[in-house]
Amino acid sequence: MSTSAILLVIILSYFALLLGIAFYTSRGSNNESFFIGNRSSKWWVVAFGMIGTSLSGMTFISVPGTVGMSGFSYFQVVIGYWLGYFAVAFILLPIYYKMQLTSIYSYLDERLGTASYKTGALFFILSRTLGATLRLYLVIKVLELFVLKEMGVSFEFTAVLILVLILLYTYKGGVKTIVWTDTLQTTFMILALLVCVIYIMNNLGLSISGTWEAMTAKGYTKMVNTDIMSAGSFWKSVLGGAFITIGMTGLDQEMMQKNISVSNLKDSQKNMITFCFILLIANFIFLLLGGLLYLYADAQGISATGDNIFPFIALKSGLPFFITICFMIGLISALFPSADGALTALTSSYCIDILGMKRRDDWDEKKKGKIRLIVHNTFAVVFLGCIFFFREVDNGSLISTLLAVAGYTYGPLLALFAFGIFTKRNVNSKLVPIICIASPILCYFLKEHEANLLGNYKIGLELLLINATITFTFLYLFSQKTTPKTV
Repeated sequence: MSTSAILLVIILSYFALLLGIAFYTSRGSNNESFFIGNRSSKWWVVAFGMIGTSLSGMTFISVPGTVGMSGFSYFQVVIGYWLGYFAVAFILLPIYYKMQLTSIYSYLDERLGTASYKTGALFFILSRTLGATLRLYLVIKVLELFVLKEMGVSFEFTAVLILVLILLYTYKGGVKTIVWTDTLQTTFMILALLVCVIYIMNNLGLSISGTWEAMTAKGYTKMVNTDIMSAGSFWKSVLGGAFITIGMTGLDQEMMQKNISVSNLKDSQKNMITFCFILLIANFIFLLLGGLLYLYADAQGISATGDNIFPFIALKSGLPFFITICFMIGLISALFPSADGALTALTSSYCIDILGMKRRDDWDEKKKGKIRLIVHNTFAVVFLGCIFFFREVDNGSLISTLLAVAGYTYGPLLALFAFGIFTKRNVNSKLVPIICIASPILCYFLKEHEANLLGNYKIGLELLLINATITFTFLYLFSQKTTPKTV
């Protein structure tokens, strides 16, 4: 049996394991199980499983690849992530639990009205669809390029098959299933990461201190960018990372539906704080792996860089087969937590926020389940279309694209929640959708013409904050000083 065939068997066996877990956990499931896991999830299980969702295949492939170009500068963003999780835990989670929300965007309905509610939900749907499919595309690309192409399996067939398999293990259990499948997948991903780090370190004959010295000599450990004018400066990265976390975690139905599936606020906050410390360590290890990969590439005369360096070394450079297996298990473990959770969250948001399923007393449980299944399958088709689109526009390093997408799409959502929480004013409902669409367009114009408008100043991750500030300002200018609804 060829190497590619063995890897394919491993991938299919992995799917079989996921389907077994899905069958076990979805017994007796209903719509509440799908949306919020009946609020019975254990906080420590959610905390560990969320690592896989947050890291994803994008982190697994792209973060090590950035080291050769920008050293450890990505860790500046990670520090910002870490700070943002505290804001989520102690500002947003108390609101969600107080209101006993199934969809977090219901807060906007109570505080700012239906137009803000629908606009916020639609921006989440846009953001998460683009983000999830971008991550999914990257992993399918690697599978096709390094494994399935040799077997004559096309990119298109691989994409369809993976989405069908994801549908099979999420269509019934939803969050109740994903909490446990994410935990399994996070375990495999972390183990694969550690095995690769330890093996390459030993192969190069380096200790931990020796590894750090070798990477420092090559400039790979440079972390802090003190040039305030550059897009990757320290304070821009930290500030941008913090607000990206607030947007992509605290205001994201996918991430929050797992948190609010925990039975009480105190345990949910434990989950968030535990999760943010583990994530800090995990991202550092990914950067350490990136430095080791470039050291190994230099030693072996390998020219691969960026997103290709990890898969090339793991699959094509002659390393022992067990490293190839570890890489493949780690890769598919990184793939599914971001894709399955997104598909479930998008289904939940569309059913609850757009279709108003929770308020439809004329729909019985059977009809709600049927509609939920149609929406679930429809989003899978949308995912497929986005994956094919990203294949056409791939620029070779997709993590920067992911963060840019977040900057444009989460800005209005951040502004709506900030306006609701920190002001006592009511918005002009008719203008909310117009403002939320106009602000990202203005930001795109600003980014495209930054050289003419801002001189040497380069916009980095603070794009999200600029976007949110513009949106907030216009919401305030066209708001009324009246007493808001009590929430």
